[in-house]
Amino acid sequence: MVHDTSLIVTIAAGLSLAFLFGVIAAKVGLPPLLGYLMAGLAVGPFTPGIMADSAVAQQLSEIGVTLLMFGVGLHFSIKDLWAVRKVAIPGAIVQIAVATTLGLALGTLFNMKFGAGLVFGLCLSVASTVVLLRALNDRNLMDSANGRIAIGWLVVEDLVTVLALVALPALSGSLGGTQSSEQQSVALTLGMTFLKVTAFVGLMLIIGKRVIPAVLGRVASSGSRELFTLGVVAIALGIAFGSSALFGVSPALGAFFAGIVIAESDLSHRANAEILPLQETFTVLFFVAVGMLFNPYVLVEHPLQVFAALVIVTVGKSVAAAAIVLLFRYPIATALVISASLAQIGEFSFILASLGLSLGLIRSEALSVILAVGVLSIGLNPLVFSLSTKLTTIVERNPKWLKLCEGDTANIFTEYDQTTDALKNHAIMVGFGRVGAVIGAALSRTGVPYVVVDLDREVINMLQENQIPTIFGDASRPGVLEHAHLNSAAILIVATPAKSQAREIVQVARNLRPDLKICVRTHHAGDVSFFDALRIERVVLGELETALEMAGFAMSATHSNPQIVSTTIDDLRQVGAKIMETKHDCLPEASSS
Repeated sequence: MVHDTSLIVTIAAGLSLAFLFGVIAAKVGLPPLLGYLMAGLAVGPFTPGIMADSAVAQQLSEIGVTLLMFGVGLHFSIKDLWAVRKVAIPGAIVQIAVATTLGLALGTLFNMKFGAGLVFGLCLSVASTVVLLRALNDRNLMDSANGRIAIGWLVVEDLVTVLALVALPALSGSLGGTQSSEQQSVALTLGMTFLKVTAFVGLMLIIGKRVIPAVLGRVASSGSRELFTLGVVAIALGIAFGSSALFGVSPALGAFFAGIVIAESDLSHRANAEILPLQETFTVLFFVAVGMLFNPYVLVEHPLQVFAALVIVTVGKSVAAAAIVLLFRYPIATALVISASLAQIGEFSFILASLGLSLGLIRSEALSVILAVGVLSIGLNPLVFSLSTKLTTIVERNPKWLKLCEGDTANIFTEYDQTTDALKNHAIMVGFGRVGAVIGAALSRTGVPYVVVDLDREVINMLQENQIPTIFGDASRPGVLEHAHLNSAAILIVATPAKSQAREIVQVARNLRPDLKICVRTHHAGDVSFFDALRIERVVLGELETALEMAGFAMSATHSNPQIVSTTIDDLRQVGAKIMETKHDCLPEASSS
């Protein structure tokens, strides 16, 4: 019997080489993502040696995209999505329009017809789901205000892409491509698409919100981990591809809303933990599949087209996104994070390009250029993020540049609540996420007044509705803490998880008020010595406090003397950061006998 092993070869060769090249990339200080792309090039049709099945790889990568979006939905609530609509919807639409126009102009310059240039521009305007999410996750930005805006922006781009995929066949004839066999007006096509998408979203939010968590809850109560894992995967893939078949929604978007529905239940954390290994594996296969599509010879045959298109994606599109965000009065840091997130193209661009080729709108040379730009922009994205971080620092330290970018609101803040004028002997809290909310509840219950400094406009609006004094701005900038009345404050609480920002905030505060009590949160053991050098009264290391809480409970359950338990915990709090770094002090002392 002859067996077709293309699927096995593709998975085995792709993952094995991805692991090998990923390790090499990490060893030399490069992102593992570049290693995955190189693995795809190694098993692709344009290099000698093992050749995997590119069609199979594409299907596997689509599963990866679907599972990744499902995982994002598990962390992204409906409230978060609605909160960023004011900047994400107009921002994504304008950015797509600008990038498409630039691509159309470039296509015209290289003798493309209008229809071909339009498709070419659309392909350059849409960012990759996988790359954007991986970049945000690697930088711990998924749950930040900037991350939520970027993800909301991405959802809008997906919706626009769905409309484009449906509209192109209907417009093909008038754009210079092959005439669609179904004679249907564009307005009717777009209207039907809008109704289908609306019906799908409504179905998920109204019916799915009740049915899906109930089904998973029944499975979880059975006690079978295997069935629960299978149920999560079945729901993610079933809804994703079912929504595509029934409603014309992209599988990734369908999976995203399925994740949002489950996120409203208490099973979201378990569902995410069960699906994570599968999600990571198929995400790697996505990058391998992209690498397989890359033909290095296009860099020799069409170098100018590739370079110009790459500039549009990494510079033109990024500048447009940053300008839009700044127009909405967000800080330069937010603008640059979002612009860096969108400075690449990926799976949706390839789908649009393939559709354009099948409709006769673009030629194979244009498809090759788009694929090359996709691979290069994905590979360069970590560098773009690094440059955006450095540029943020440079701009924020230069008052003239800061004012040029942010207008009259530069240097200090965007807005603040005038009720802060009455504050004395109060607490200043920087960051009002999950940790800050608990601290705020404690202060409110004990009658301690406090003012919140945050960069999330939605958080600020919510707090102001509840009559809590707020300042919208970056606490590390000169002037912001003064407006929170630092001179009359009793304590500064830095609850933001951002490492570099916390350091800068503490330095600014210590310079202004050497005697002020400061409590700072950190996730890095290496930060403890830095804050100790500044004589910070209380440094809360998240993992250490969790360990001490568990250790205290363990000792209380096994030791009869509470004084020894308390003394041990206090001693360990002083040296805990060192123990976490070395892991040696936890070993029992050798017996002297």
